[in-house]
Amino acid sequence: MIQKKYTYPSVLTIAGFDASGGAGIQADMKTISALGSYATSVLTALPIQNTTGVKSIFNIPEKVVGEQIDCIFEDILPDAIKIGMVHTPKLVEVIAEKISRFPHIPLVFDPVMVATSGDHLIEEETIQSIITKLFPLADVITPNLDEAGILANMSIETVEEMHIAGKKIMQLGCKSVLLKGGHLKSEKLTSLYFSPNGTVESFEFPKYNTHNTHGSGCTLSSAIATYLSQGKTLLDAVSLGQEYIHEAIYNGRDVAIGNGNGPVNHFFNPKKLIKNEMDR
Repeated sequence: MIQKKYTYPSVLTIAGFDASGGAGIQADMKTISALGSYATSVLTALPIQNTTGVKSIFNIPEKVVGEQIDCIFEDILPDAIKIGMVHTPKLVEVIAEKISRFPHIPLVFDPVMVATSGDHLIEEETIQSIITKLFPLADVITPNLDEAGILANMSIETVEEMHIAGKKIMQLGCKSVLLKGGHLKSEKLTSLYFSPNGTVESFEFPKYNTHNTHGSGCTLSSAIATYLSQGKTLLDAVSLGQEYIHEAIYNGRDVAIGNGNGPVNHFFNPKKLIKNEMDR
């Protein structure tokens, strides 16, 4: 028998389904794999969707979600966790209760409320539950401008308004916030990172003329979690995650997949699975 000497850094994604493969749990697993970590997953919801939009959403029973989490944690303890679509208050409670037992594991939360297509994916009464139960557990949350507008209760159309909204969201009990500015009407893409120590880091990238951004938020949050699983600092993970999604959009900008917002290219530069030596 071959002696086991190594292990892979692993990331658990807790998210919804996307049959078209560009967003949700499929995008998460592609991202984690492309960056060299091992992906495990827990399904929270079954949206019926493709690149043109969401048709309907079928719930996964909370008990089933809880048992999925228990099953993974007792066998493959993750080095980082990413949470995506959580669309009911009961589901929030179950997930928060399960992961709060492991406060040492880095947690990235993408508060999925609005899809790239503009479809709302979350029940209104869930928002307050997310704020009170999941925000305090997350090392970083990654809202887009639509989601940030909901959380800050304001419209966001400028970088200056992003600064105001980010500070308001931090006051909701977040440890840190990456506010994504991809929806701003500007030549450059600006994102702001509100760090745990109170500083604000600005990231700028050129914008590309493409509709192939389906699942970009899922991809970014998963990339951050993946870099955290590999031992990167939070700021480095946030920076590297943005570089990855920027390159994934660039390399998928001219490809036709589907009739709506196409996916990004997760595998523009895939890495081999990282092998870490096991503790003796």
